[in-house]
Amino acid sequence: MRCLRSTHLVSAERTPGQREWRPQIYRKCTDPQWLFLFFFFWTGLMFITGYSVAAGATGRLLFGYDSFGNVCGKKNSPIEGAPLSGQDMTLKKHVFFMNSCNLQVKDGRLGSTALCVSSCPEEQLNTLEDIQLFANNSGSFLCVYSLSSSNYTQNPNTDSLCPRLPVPPSKSFPLFNRCIPQTPECYSLFASVLINDVDTLHRILSGIMSGRDTILGLCTLALALSLAMMFTFRFVTTFLVHTFIALVVLGLLFVCSVLWWLYHDYTNDLSIALDTEWENMTCLLGFAVVATVLTAVLLILIFVLRKRMKLAVEIFRVTNKAISSSPFLLFQPLWTFTILIFFWVLWVAVLLSLGTAGAAQVIEGGQVEYKPLWGIRYMWWYHLIGLVWTSEFILACQQMTVAGAVVTSYFNRNQNDPPDRPILSSLTILFCYHQGTVIKGSFLITMVRIPRTVLMYVYSTLKDKQSAWSKCVFRCCFCCFCCLDKCLHHVSQNAYTTTAINGTDFCTSAKDALKLLSKNSSHFTSVNCFGDFIIFLGKVLVVCFTVFGGLMAFNYHRALQVWAIPLLLVAFFAYLVAHSFLSVFETVLDALFLCFAVDLETNDGSSEKPYFMDQEILSFIKKTNKLNDSRAQRDKNLRNEEGTEGTELRPIVR
Repeated sequence: MRCLRSTHLVSAERTPGQREWRPQIYRKCTDPQWLFLFFFFWTGLMFITGYSVAAGATGRLLFGYDSFGNVCGKKNSPIEGAPLSGQDMTLKKHVFFMNSCNLQVKDGRLGSTALCVSSCPEEQLNTLEDIQLFANNSGSFLCVYSLSSSNYTQNPNTDSLCPRLPVPPSKSFPLFNRCIPQTPECYSLFASVLINDVDTLHRILSGIMSGRDTILGLCTLALALSLAMMFTFRFVTTFLVHTFIALVVLGLLFVCSVLWWLYHDYTNDLSIALDTEWENMTCLLGFAVVATVLTAVLLILIFVLRKRMKLAVEIFRVTNKAISSSPFLLFQPLWTFTILIFFWVLWVAVLLSLGTAGAAQVIEGGQVEYKPLWGIRYMWWYHLIGLVWTSEFILACQQMTVAGAVVTSYFNRNQNDPPDRPILSSLTILFCYHQGTVIKGSFLITMVRIPRTVLMYVYSTLKDKQSAWSKCVFRCCFCCFCCLDKCLHHVSQNAYTTTAINGTDFCTSAKDALKLLSKNSSHFTSVNCFGDFIIFLGKVLVVCFTVFGGLMAFNYHRALQVWAIPLLLVAFFAYLVAHSFLSVFETVLDALFLCFAVDLETNDGSSEKPYFMDQEILSFIKKTNKLNDSRAQRDKNLRNEEGTEGTELRPIVR
């Protein structure tokens, strides 16, 4: 990409010494080497995508396949050495296990023979004559393909070629079209092997697909609540803030109560001793503990910060005034969310293709199994890095676009003539000059996220083999990475705003912002943190109502599905949607405070150096200063009183 330099480039900027803040005087390409690095990284991702399409077989995962290498529901190509492969299974869309009541795992694969059938037997078949009659009536052959239905009762090898009697009634699974036995005893044995031990991914996805209508409805609810919350923040008042905080408190307490009640209900009413129910109960306990701890922490914070409600209203009035100059800022999350959804769908499709990329190998009895190709595991890690880095890059582009629009509107001397199309101007500056800076900031966050993911994976893998000391070390490392992640997010946001102001690279911008904010920390830090806390409560409120709806909906399907994973997915989606929409206020708030600090640093309010801020914002800054000064004076007097009290003459008590 060609970098353009403005004619306003100042030569003093090149000289060593302390650099001055010069809002929007010039632009230059920042961190271009990171742009080239990102391009080469995505070249690797495109290679993996092409490789997964060429070598993968997503159809085997989505539609299921038999023991002879045939994908159910489609026409197959023959495999050398497997005489029963290469059959036309267009009308046979269901996977039937010949020994579904006694599945066994041998060397990581099922010992029972799987067949593609046109329908599952809905009634119990007790004899070979029943199996033969079922084949003649439905066209669904439950014995090996090489055995004709007319020979079911005559062939001496029917014990190994036909299913073990009796064949239990079964129905097709919501996903992958598997014939699942319906009798409780048989299902329990079937689930303990197939659903819980072998097909973990299938089990999770089947739970998602079986409740897809509920999940879609809950996601729509989360979207509607996020829009309502954004509308609330646009017209916030003191009464509305009190009402909002009361709703958050009630929502947290109510969700915690429902979680503990459901856990108690599970422990006393296990209708079927299935692993799915036990996993639901375990996840409920985890949800309840986490929700209780989070509720206690938030209630303490709300109690401590309850006296700053009026200041919160002032904060959002200033923020809404900045948004009013660029009202289309509120629509930025829509295109960001659309791009993220498109990328995530593509990423999952490639992941599924990589997971099915395997070479067919013929084993005993002419059956076929698929061995993973060499290097697939390394491609998975590369693909995971691509997910985190690209997602953070897309979110960082939104942050920089919003910050650039706020900076353009703020540093405008003529308030009667606002800048034309500030959002479009910010996008243009981003893509022409500062993509490298956004890529670098998102890469730093990725370098923290990946080790944290590896730690979680190692901890879950070795959970039963760890000592108490090693568990403590893992948890400490995980907490450190979480804190570092939060700090990097804050540093990156300030760096993007500084880049939008001065046009400097990421490291220079982060250093300048840190110096300036540390100098003015007494003025802005507490106010900024309180504003971010109110926005975070808005996200929590959206998640609370969505999770409550999910608990009520999923609890009616507790027996045969693991609904804890879909509920966790819904909660994550609700927080993501709420964060995508409400983060606009958070980004505007952070950008405004940095603009305030720059304005106070470069101007003094005189006729020669007037402030960029208007009188309303200036009065807000003065109120904040008075509040901080009075608090500092009160703390100083308290310390003086304590010092005097320590030097008083006291009577000697004998």
